[in-house]
Amino acid sequence: MRKNYKFTIVYDGSRYFGWEHQPDQELTIQGKLESVLSAMTGAEVEVIGAGRTDAGVHAKGMVANAHMDTELEPEGILEYMNRYLPDDICVREVREASDRFHSRYNALGKTYCYTCYVGALKPVFNRKYVYVTDRVPDVKRMQQAAEYLMGTHDFASFCSNPRMKKSTVRKVDSIRIVQKESYLNMTFHGTGFLQHMVRILSGTLLEVGYGKRTPESMPELIEAKNRSMAGFTAPARGLCLMKVDYE
Repeated sequence: MRKNYKFTIVYDGSRYFGWEHQPDQELTIQGKLESVLSAMTGAEVEVIGAGRTDAGVHAKGMVANAHMDTELEPEGILEYMNRYLPDDICVREVREASDRFHSRYNALGKTYCYTCYVGALKPVFNRKYVYVTDRVPDVKRMQQAAEYLMGTHDFASFCSNPRMKKSTVRKVDSIRIVQKESYLNMTFHGTGFLQHMVRILSGTLLEVGYGKRTPESMPELIEAKNRSMAGFTAPARGLCLMKVDYE
């Protein structure tokens, strides 16, 4: 009997070309999951993700779902997937879901964390998961700027897709910026994010921290609705999808 299954997935995105299928790239997270589930069921399986993380972006709490016919219980599916998936992808949980559950359309919010390394010495063991800065930014200035960015705004200035046809209005509930020893974490929670939005927000906040722009310039930047006005796109390796919210 065909059922809908919900998966919670962890992955190191370093060697992948993002979550979604690419026409000229075989190495994607979605592709690996579909390959294993198709082998398990003996039929083609489509895996739907809660979002489309970019190439090089990591996840600790990606959620996906797939409709498939298998005699295995959720525990058996979990065991099979983790046995045959590569070492940089792990399924944390498999559960039966309602037939109408859709990991993307039913998502109410997402939490992303962008991590910078601001220490003096090279982070040898964490280098694939942090953006190494060349100086220590002013966290207080960054926090002041973040206050202007929170709320419901048109985030066109923070979207890398100039051909975006859908609305670029999004709600960012919170931005927490905390430095602990050599690590600076920027944690974003919102109802949804545009292409590269979190990385552009992170780059812009870092520029505020470096004194290249003021916290008070954020409203004007939002109003401009012009990508060229915002800061640089922070490297993918520092970004991790932490959690997806559902009812």
